[in-house]
Parts: sequence; structure tokens; C-alpha cells
Amino acid sequence: MMNHFIPRPAFRCTVAALMLLLGNSAATALGVDNWTNFRGPTDQGRADEAKLPIKWSETENVVWKTPVEGKAWSSPVVWEDRVYLTNANPEGTRLSVVALDKNTGEVIYDKLLHTVVLPQYCHPFNSYASPSPVIEDGRLYVSFGSPYNACLDAATGDVLWQRTDFVCNHFRGPGSSPMLFEDRLILHFDGSDLQYVVALDKQTGETLWRTDRTVNYDDVDAATGQIKLEGDMRKAYSTPIVIDVQGEPLLVSLGSMALYGYSPRDGQEQWRVDFVGSHSGACRPVLHNGLIYFSTGSGGELWAIKPDGAGVLDSSHVVWKQKRAVPKRSSIVIVDHRLYMVDDMGVASCVSTETGEELWRERLGGNFSASLIHADGRIYFFDQEGQTNVIKTGDEFEVLATNELETGLYASPAVSGRALFVRTPTHLYRLEDRVGKN
Repeated sequence: MMNHFIPRPAFRCTVAALMLLLGNSAATALGVDNWTNFRGPTDQGRADEAKLPIKWSETENVVWKTPVEGKAWSSPVVWEDRVYLTNANPEGTRLSVVALDKNTGEVIYDKLLHTVVLPQYCHPFNSYASPSPVIEDGRLYVSFGSPYNACLDAATGDVLWQRTDFVCNHFRGPGSSPMLFEDRLILHFDGSDLQYVVALDKQTGETLWRTDRTVNYDDVDAATGQIKLEGDMRKAYSTPIVIDVQGEPLLVSLGSMALYGYSPRDGQEQWRVDFVGSHSGACRPVLHNGLIYFSTGSGGELWAIKPDGAGVLDSSHVVWKQKRAVPKRSSIVIVDHRLYMVDDMGVASCVSTETGEELWRERLGGNFSASLIHADGRIYFFDQEGQTNVIKTGDEFEVLATNELETGLYASPAVSGRALFVRTPTHLYRLEDRVGKN
């Protein structure tokens, strides 16, 4: 079923388009008053000029703390004076959206969007509302995987259009977040049954293109016809980015066992890089100085590749690979010539973007899912147990502060101005150094 409502013309100059025009300098030029999607307006977790707090606790530098019921690992997004969250109950039968006042933490609306009679299975580690929303002037785009995708009036939460007709067995639950490019809303569906990328007209919800993944999933037993590993080999949870390659936009999209380059305007596959045997990639790719950096997922490798070429790219496009302390869930961040990351078991490291050479590696402890953030020469590492380590950028490992909250982070935080918006399993926090001494 597909419902339509044709709204008023919306602001059409997206952050992705500005990034194509301005290049990587947009990371600082755009600022971070509005945190528009998973990993922010640069798509890379960078809030370079933000003066975020270094220290906090349950009693220090907490501007407000608002309870949020349900189970959801989606990140908050911020537009002007509001913060938005998607949400779900633990059973996955009720999918909803929450808007809060950014200054006070007051709930403006908490709206049920869709009910699911028979939800798909979701792994206990995941949630039914793990994909993060996307916000632009007047419109909020939400995704809960195949059961429900919609465009909402940001002011009221009213549904402008919705889609409930996508087919995908998420198998372990959804994870890929939507992204905007020009007049398109781009979605990933990498399930155990079907694997494809789709672009919708953001004004109407109509499908503009759909492209199936082309990698050869060699996970079917020829004798029995049964899928090996119960479909995990076909799964991915990553969110794409759009980059500029020789003056043309390219959608960089991580699937199971391959990274793809598509034309975001018509969905045509431009190239593919295979990493056979590795699946369930969740980290968002990052662009830096003309190279793409990504984690392969279960295979535990970090690759740096050149994004040009056509067809199935060979090893000549792979600049380097790294196999130590590579994350499967937490997305990396790059500042200057250094790449920072933390693996799922709490080993943090810094490597050279040029060679992959390890500059330092230290155990933080804990378990990690939330993606890293850079602000003002500091890298923020958020673990699932409630601890955040703030580490100084550079060739030497230096911890500036270690902070504790009552519960941990599975969702990646958002930034607006000097404030850090942190979603835990029970609350949304606004953390800010109110005396300005950071």
C-alpha cells in the first residue's frame, strides 16, 4: 500500500549537494547548528568548530534529561529549536516519532505512526527503530526498514506520504539509515531474501529507481538449496554517502561482500569492489582526500580505495588494508591525516590515512556501537556501558576525560552549537558546559 500527499515545495538545496560544491571544507564551513542525519551535516561525524563539554556526569553539565520509553537505537537529529527521535516498543508492533524542545527537553509530540501485526524477528542486540531519521526545513523523513517509511510535517508530526510496500526480510532487524540527495530519499534494503537500493521522490514518495545488488552471494548449498549461515552472508546495515568524482556525484554504498558506486540520479551501478566472505557491514563509509575508507564488517578489515574506475574493480584500486582493531559497528572519523576508530570490544586506535600504518592502539574497555565524533581537536568514544572517553587528536594517545552516565549508548549522539545530545536506552540528555570552560 502507498499513500500520497503532495506538499508545498520544500527547501531543495541539501547538505549532500553543498558538499559536492564545496568539498571537504564544508565540514567546518557549514557549522553544526542543525544535525540533519546520522553522523551530522558532513555525513562523517565531524563538528570541527563545536565547543562541546569535555566532562559530565549525572550531576555535572546536564542541561536536561528527558525519559524516552521504548527500545530504539536510532540517533537524534536537530533542526533549529527541536530534537527528533524515532522510537518503537520492544516487540516492534508500534512505530513512533518523538519531537522535543531543544532548550527545555519538553516533549512537543509523541506520535504513533504505524502498527505492525506480525513483526519480523529482531535480534535482541538490535531494535525495531535503529535507522536514524533525516531532517530538512519543514520535513522529517523516517525509516523503520521495510515495514514503514514516511515523510512527516516536522512541525506537527503529520504524515505527508508513507510507504508500506517494500519487501525485505531484515532477518536480524533493520539498521541502514536513509539519506537525502537533491530531490531523492535513498534507502538500503539488504536482507536475507532481497538486497537492493532504492531512491524515492522526496516530495511524493514515488519510486524513482531501484537497483539490485550484483555480487554473487555464494552462500547457497548446491546439494540442498539451503542458505548457509541462515542468510547472514547477505546482510548489511550501513548507510551510504554521496561524493564527487570528476565533477559527477557518486553514491558510495556498502552491502554484504561488496562496496558499490552508483549514480544517485538514475541508480546505475558504476563499479563494485568485492570482499568475498565478509558480511553485516554497519559502519558508514568516509571520504578523505579523494579516498574512500570503509570497514568490511564481519571480516574485520579496514580498506582505503580509489573511487574511480568502472565494472568490478581489481586490487589496483585498493590503496591499503588494515586488520587490527577494526570496528564492525562504530563508524570511523578522520581528522587531518589520522583515522580514529574503536573496535566492538573497546580497542581504540589511530592509523595514517596515507599508509594505514598504526600510530597508536590502546584498550578503552567496554563494548562499542555508537559512532565517533570529532569536535575542536577531540575525539569522543561512547560505549554501551555508559562511559565516554574524550581523547586528544594527535600521534600520541592522550585521554582528556572519562565520563559516566547511568546507562550506555547504542545510538550515535548529535551536536548542535555547544551541546551534545546523547540518547541512552532510557533517556535523552542535553550535555553542555554551561560555564564555558572547555
